[in-house]
Amino acid sequence: MPDFLYNSRNIRYVKSGAGIPVVLLHGFGEDSRVWNNQIAWLEQSFQVIAPDIPGSGGSDRLHDLPEAGIEEYADAMYALLQQEHITRCTLLGHSMGGYIALALAQKHPDIINGLGLVHSTAFADNEEKKANRQRGIQMMDQYGGAAFLKTTIPNLFSVSYKMTNADEINKLIEQGNEFSTQSLQQYYYAMMTRPDRSSVLTEIKKPVLFIAGTEDVAVPINDVLKQTSMPDYSYIHVLDHVGHMGIWETPDIVNRFISDFVMAANR
Repeated sequence: MPDFLYNSRNIRYVKSGAGIPVVLLHGFGEDSRVWNNQIAWLEQSFQVIAPDIPGSGGSDRLHDLPEAGIEEYADAMYALLQQEHITRCTLLGHSMGGYIALALAQKHPDIINGLGLVHSTAFADNEEKKANRQRGIQMMDQYGGAAFLKTTIPNLFSVSYKMTNADEINKLIEQGNEFSTQSLQQYYYAMMTRPDRSSVLTEIKKPVLFIAGTEDVAVPINDVLKQTSMPDYSYIHVLDHVGHMGIWETPDIVNRFISDFVMAANR
């Protein structure tokens, strides 16, 4: 995996395949490995860039301050695109990665030829969600980030997947042990304070992909469906009996959705 320095901090990323650039941004409590199924599929037809967002995997934290903003992560990802001399790409984000993708698309719309929100939303956190995130930060102060992820990660999956794939879920929990508590708290603060970016969807002139799960408790499907009419061009896929982790629960289906969207966005 290549690396580059951003503000004297290391950022590591996957780069594989050739052709149309496809950039995959992972979510909270994950790193680029969460996209392994998608990378293996997409690299056969496209160039895939999948970074470890600062504070995840092999990437350093943005800085040592306790608070960070989604826009700061978007700036780091834009610097990565410049590092790779990418002037146009199809940009997809899972969950928190979608928040970063929206911020990047808002600041640099000309670099996007297609935007994908995978179990993600342009809406800001409501007051209840903000309060939950604040409690999460406090829990991490008391018990540590790894313990927090151990209790929250299983809730991201559908009931049926949890019953039959405990080993797979445990892999993600084990990867959570690699995070510093400070990185996870920075993410929570960034998500909690991000603004509503519905205007990105109403103003974007490029197609937008929405992938949602009927059992997603983190980004409820009804919230996603409210947003699908905002862009001029939407591609909407609903995964039945799937939670927040369709990229793991139904990877083959999600792979086809993404590759079809990339082709459509680059016609």
